[in-house]
Amino acid sequence: MALQSLPLRFLLALAPLLSAHGQEEFFNIQIVPQGTERCKRPQWDSRLQLAPDQVNYKKNEEVMLSCPEGFQPPFTRLKCSSEVQSFSGGKPVYRELWTGRNSRGAWVRIRSSVECSEVLQVDHETFEISSTSIKLKWTCRFPDACQGMRAMCRLAAPSSPPCEAEEVDAEQMLHGQEGTFTCSPLQPFTEYSVTIDLPPNTTLFSWFFTTQESVPDKPEQLWLDPDRGSLRWSAPPSCNGEIIGYQLNITARNAGDSSVLETERLRLDGSVTEHRLPGHSPGSSYAVMLQGLTAAGAGAALTREFHSNSSSDTPHPQAISCRGARDIAPSQGTAVLPLSPIAPGSEAAREHQLIVAATHNASLIESICSEPAQLSNASAYQAALLNLSAATDFVLGDGSRGQGMDNAALSPGRDYTALLRLVRRGPQAEKFTCVCYSFSLEQTVGQWHWIVIGLVVLLAVILVAAVILWLVHSRKRKYLPNKNKDDN
Repeated sequence: MALQSLPLRFLLALAPLLSAHGQEEFFNIQIVPQGTERCKRPQWDSRLQLAPDQVNYKKNEEVMLSCPEGFQPPFTRLKCSSEVQSFSGGKPVYRELWTGRNSRGAWVRIRSSVECSEVLQVDHETFEISSTSIKLKWTCRFPDACQGMRAMCRLAAPSSPPCEAEEVDAEQMLHGQEGTFTCSPLQPFTEYSVTIDLPPNTTLFSWFFTTQESVPDKPEQLWLDPDRGSLRWSAPPSCNGEIIGYQLNITARNAGDSSVLETERLRLDGSVTEHRLPGHSPGSSYAVMLQGLTAAGAGAALTREFHSNSSSDTPHPQAISCRGARDIAPSQGTAVLPLSPIAPGSEAAREHQLIVAATHNASLIESICSEPAQLSNASAYQAALLNLSAATDFVLGDGSRGQGMDNAALSPGRDYTALLRLVRRGPQAEKFTCVCYSFSLEQTVGQWHWIVIGLVVLLAVILVAAVILWLVHSRKRKYLPNKNKDDN
């Protein structure tokens, strides 16, 4: 009869236990028969290692607790114990419990499940990776276990030509409970390994990083293929990043009319290494600029100049010779430009921009012609926007305004260049065609002629007056001695 009532007593004692202490504490206690002197192995984290490793432990027996490499338990020593939970039928009901020894050496009751926790925490969301450095933040959850911690940075694999990276020797001792570790200087677009370990050979953290891309190096080879009539180049190595494209600028100067500039800005795919030149008359020259592109942007430019009549790529520079203006009026700040449509046929009615710059510098004129951004009044300004369909005379500097343009009066005594520009844009290309007009707002030859004559006449009058005064003064000095002699 007593044996049959034992399960009932066990359930009656278990119900108030769960309600009084909750499910969490139930991980660390078990109802045991009266007078028990043993504890069962706790059902905690499966990674926990108990020494000795047994199914049951004696009361007050100390047990060593540990975790796998890189992990730490909240207690390293445990002890089996028990306490009276309640009374049933006048007899005490015991429950077993575990106590742990804290960092101050005191034994405290374990009220929750014990787990293995990482000794070192490195937040992956705080990684700071650039093209030349790697930075990470670390936190040690168990300072006593982090003594002698060391961080190292190395190349993940040996480099090979053409992208040879120097081995980095970044090593730092880590102290305290938290901090940062920075690995630099590094090569762009290169894989590195970062490890944090404890002596003698415990690895707490290990990760592979790839530095960000940077702009590519300058292309090394660019030549003109006269048989195919095209530009060709060698793809630069992907040491700083994957080559995703090329920026190709071609400025053509026509031998028949050196006042015309034509610039193409092309965006080519990374697999392209050849581009056919636009057709021009014999004797034309081409100024070419080639840049490689990565995700970080455009790299250094390779510039060359070619001549259409030569089979070699020897530079043949050709100076710009702009057209002139007429009816220049320095006093009024105006000049008349004989304009004609740049594009023939149906393209003649396109909008033409008239840009004015106070300079005769050829390189600056070329850059203004191919500059797609808005112009600044400090260097150049847009005087008019014209729909040219036929030749016309345009008065520059007469003060007229239209569509936000500023056709302001020109300043006397300055050199000017006016550019009539036609812009044509496509999905992967921009084409700028310019005709330049050069003039100066100086005094005319006739005006300078009369000024010089006036100065000569003035000098002659002054000289004659000086001679007359000298003669009068001399005669007076000669007359006075003779008079004195006669009087005597």
